Amino acid sequence: MKFITPQKILIIRFSSLGDILLTTPLLRVLKKKYPQAEIDFLIKTNFIDAIKLNPNINNVISWQTENELELAIIKFKSTKYDFVIDLQNNFRSKKVISKIGKSNFSFKKPNVRKFLLVNFKLNLLKNEKTIPERYIEVIPELKIDKNGLELFLPKEINGQLSDAKSIIGLAPGAFHFTKRWPINFYAQIGNKFVENGFMVLILGGKSDRDICNQLNTAIKGSINLSNNNKLFETAANMKKCKLVICNDSGLMHTATSVGIPVVSIFGSSVKEFGFSPFGVKNLVIENNNLSCRPCSHIGKASCKKKHFKCMNDLEPNLVYEKITKFMSTL
Repeated sequence: MKFITPQKILIIRFSSLGDILLTTPLLRVLKKKYPQAEIDFLIKTNFIDAIKLNPNINNVISWQTENELELAIIKFKSTKYDFVIDLQNNFRSKKVISKIGKSNFSFKKPNVRKFLLVNFKLNLLKNEKTIPERYIEVIPELKIDKNGLELFLPKEINGQLSDAKSIIGLAPGAFHFTKRWPINFYAQIGNKFVENGFMVLILGGKSDRDICNQLNTAIKGSINLSNNNKLFETAANMKKCKLVICNDSGLMHTATSVGIPVVSIFGSSVKEFGFSPFGVKNLVIENNNLSCRPCSHIGKASCKKKHFKCMNDLEPNLVYEKITKFMSTL
């Protein structure tokens, strides 16, 4: 498609939290390249906090029901967009584009290569760029800058703790079981940090409450700040941390979006999928000695091999040693 200098752009990325935060470098460089352009963003209502205060966006259009999406499409038909940037690239986003009749740039998903890696362990993704880099390459005119992800918080949100003590954040949740490092392992390293004078915060959203409650009970003196998906509050609490230890999850990207170093423990997923921590100092800990890994590009409800070695073999003493060595570089 021939590129024109745009005056009005629609970006589509419905979900989820991490994927939306990964769009923020594109939003930044797009606005810098075309400061006169008006940029709208179509998103699911559940995830609106991830971008609603982003100064690089003019209008956020959110939807949760099919009826709300149809109403948004009607509005789009009368809006003179120069083009649409489709970062979701699925049946529903293509349906939106077809109904409003606009030219579009679409994010190309490496589905075949992901399938080959997951099912045949043929790795054609070794040199694949990160998702933020690939989002930006959707527009030929753009180039990645040196900054990371961005999450803009309300001025009145400042976290629930002072900065008086070194704080370690633990975010033990993840949507899929095979992305979760065992709770008893988190508890062991959490207690080690407490013994060494750190304050330990436990962070999570609504679906993580049970896990966070268990961890809070197991780590003496820890503070449980999990909540009902209050993203701004969680991000503000993360900003108090020296380091956030987490799984391959949306909260990993939340920590990086507020500039906090992360240690992320990868189980069934691998860095080659492009979703590793971006733009901050980070350490990814993973078990590279398994022929069954990766078993999924998104995660599974259980280990089909029944051994869960991708996580169980990453023992707490080993992980704690790697983390303390990483912290010496911060």
